[in-house]
Amino acid sequence: MKTDQVIKILFIEKSVEDAEQIISLLRNSGIAVRPARATSAEQVTAALDELGPDIVLFDPSVGTLELREVSRMLDGHGRDLSLIALVGQVDNATITELFVNGARSVALRPQPKQLMAVIQREFDALNARRQLRRLEAALRESERRCDALLDSSTDAIAYVHEGMHVRANQAYLETFGYTEFDDLLGLPVLDMIGPNDADEFKNTLKALSKGERQSGAVELQARRADATTFKASVEFAHATFEGEPCLQVVFRRQKVDANVIEQLQRDPVTGLFNRARMLECIDEAVAAATQGTKGQSLLLIEPDNWQSIVAGVGLAKADELLAAFANRVEGQLTAQDTAGLLAEHTVGVLLSTRNDEGIKQWIAGLQQAIAGGIFDLGSRSITITASIGGSLLGERNANTELLLNQASQALRNAQSQGGNRTDLHDPAAREKADEERERYWLGVINQALTQNEFVLYHQQTISLQDAEGEFSEILLRLNGPQGEVLPGFFMPIAEKHNLTPAIDRWVLNQAIEHLRARDRIGSPTTFFVKLTSGSLEDKSLLAWLGERLNQAALKHGQLVLEMTESKVVTALRPAQEFVREWQQLGGQFALEQFGSGLNSFQLLNHINADYLKIDRSYMADLPQQQESQKKVAEICRQARELKKQTIAEWVEDAASTSLLFACGVDFVQGNFLQEPQRLT
Repeated sequence: MKTDQVIKILFIEKSVEDAEQIISLLRNSGIAVRPARATSAEQVTAALDELGPDIVLFDPSVGTLELREVSRMLDGHGRDLSLIALVGQVDNATITELFVNGARSVALRPQPKQLMAVIQREFDALNARRQLRRLEAALRESERRCDALLDSSTDAIAYVHEGMHVRANQAYLETFGYTEFDDLLGLPVLDMIGPNDADEFKNTLKALSKGERQSGAVELQARRADATTFKASVEFAHATFEGEPCLQVVFRRQKVDANVIEQLQRDPVTGLFNRARMLECIDEAVAAATQGTKGQSLLLIEPDNWQSIVAGVGLAKADELLAAFANRVEGQLTAQDTAGLLAEHTVGVLLSTRNDEGIKQWIAGLQQAIAGGIFDLGSRSITITASIGGSLLGERNANTELLLNQASQALRNAQSQGGNRTDLHDPAAREKADEERERYWLGVINQALTQNEFVLYHQQTISLQDAEGEFSEILLRLNGPQGEVLPGFFMPIAEKHNLTPAIDRWVLNQAIEHLRARDRIGSPTTFFVKLTSGSLEDKSLLAWLGERLNQAALKHGQLVLEMTESKVVTALRPAQEFVREWQQLGGQFALEQFGSGLNSFQLLNHINADYLKIDRSYMADLPQQQESQKKVAEICRQARELKKQTIAEWVEDAASTSLLFACGVDFVQGNFLQEPQRLT
């Protein structure tokens, strides 16, 4: 499931707390959720219209609604969505009844992993169904356009079903000397082939009927209606006509020079296939994988520190170096392998019919050929290394976009480990690879803590209500081997190994030092600093924090600690005690992702937050989303009544800023207003 995609869930159950637990479970896994809850038929109807849910989680014990009734309501609404029954335990009879009454899946509430897997599977299946409908619509439109263009084409084109003509354009009729298509109707296409080439043509048709792909055009003698012949190049493609599978057959009387085609498909600098041709090769490999071809893999190869190398040798030598690099890669290929330039300095390689060990040996040989050789550039000689990321190609990932994304992610993983490394995407070995990467990054995090290799950024929070002073959000980065790394990459590992409290202390200590420096130059500032849930268990944190603020002679209100709503909900008691003690010291507290729960304001009965940071999902296309505007305005109205200040994050355009001002938001923050800057 894409973690940056909002999943809309309608809960049909009597307990708000139970629903909030599932919402927190999803959010803690990085999945954005837009929830609603209903316990009556009227509420379900309203939620279907207002929320437009993707998934409905139904608890049979709700008492006010029956599963069959809910299923009928969903069918009547006409929207494709997934109905999941949410139960505490199951047996064969229960499962049978649930499926008979309309449930698509059954999730077990006491088994969070199974619950997550069911929701993820159903959401993925829902998106696949929606995508299929879009593709079918696009296909119908393409077929309509193709049919409209068919008669205007100068190529002789016919559609053949079981060897018989079912459609032909005017150019086809003229090429073969026929007046009307009725003269061709039911005529075997084999009658259009000269006798010397008939057997070869027949074998080609048989192979294509079995689903095999034709590697290129077939050269033969074609026969006209008057029995004269001409030399033709024939191309085949699988197609459909009036819903039936058939073959598109194109006869061309003039053949384009193969050398010209070859030249057009090559990159002028490296001599490898250009991007367009290489993507075609990947498409062909993917198609072969869907037909059961095994042992293929896609590799992406990049020289390490390319920008620094080019700066050293000079831009004039960059093409010469890239050509030499590509030549080293090409020297390792066999006749069955393919290489092409996919980006400025990214070489793509399709390896054919190698097992896992063979792929690793090939990669090792290539890295040795690159790192062990010398590149001569005029009067200069240099050595370089390369990072390689790739993905094995099989039926499960036989999709060009998916395959490229997997190989690209593997390349980034290899580069992030310091260069001259390899990362190969293999679903069967994913767990082992993840463990290895986790051990590596755990070492990087520990080193950053001991050697001060974290970096702080800040992003201004702009007051729309003329509040005095400056306000900024503190953002954390890590100096990794290949540059700065965002916390979303390393913080889950730190949290797993209980390192987040130590990281929180490092951030707080640095923030205090910067606040003190700003006070000295007469620029008092308020910093918003994120706190992880691990720090709630740190009993000495508040005492240490109060002492540090006193030493720096800072007002405690200059430091606003913040946590996400979902984290607070799952640790309500320790969060409540922490916030109360922090505010007794004079500090302030902010709730992030506010408004994302079923009843976020109910949480304020337990957590006395000073600031409410509105959930970023409401900012997506805000000017076009009337429901989001209403929700933001309602949050601001209730916040004013409770004397809480509101902050809108991820504001990306002027129109959104104006709307937020009209809604009564107190502060706004986002890249449109100011991109994060290094804290100096």
